[in-house]
Amino acid sequence: MSFNSSDDDSQQRFALGFLFALIALVVSTVVGVVIYKRGIAHAPKAPAAAVAPAAEAAAPGVVITEDAASVVVEGGVVKFFFATGKAELAPGANEALGDVVKGVVDGGKTAVVSGFHDATGDAAVNAELAKQRALAVRDALKALGVAEEKVELKKPEATQGSGSNAEARRVEVILAP
Repeated sequence: MSFNSSDDDSQQRFALGFLFALIALVVSTVVGVVIYKRGIAHAPKAPAAAVAPAAEAAAPGVVITEDAASVVVEGGVVKFFFATGKAELAPGANEALGDVVKGVVDGGKTAVVSGFHDATGDAAVNAELAKQRALAVRDALKALGVAEEKVELKKPEATQGSGSNAEARRVEVILAP
């Protein structure tokens, strides 16, 4: 009988160990879910905070997303914002350039195009990308009927733009006499 009682004790210990392991797993899962949900509820909303200053700087009511192309007209300046590492113009670029085209074609003015970049990555690569973005805007102006000699590509003294990274990755177009 001693032999059977030893087997029963081993089975009971195994069952109790398994039960404790199962309880520990359930408790740790519940605690993990609670911590995760509280972390999400109390996490700072970084994208919204990062976008707000850029939006205020661009134009009231306009939101510049961190990694998407957009275009804004503010006080006679057309600002093209670019996605990281990209030189493609945002939808609506031609419409935003409408007043610039009129000023050049009808008013005899010159479109001055300046490219800026953000502070991330290699400075030389960023400067070249800023140039490619400015050339993309120049090409859009040419496609809208502006003569190439009426578009001036002007490298700003400080090519690193100010504001958030989304705002810094921009090309500005202004009209000059």
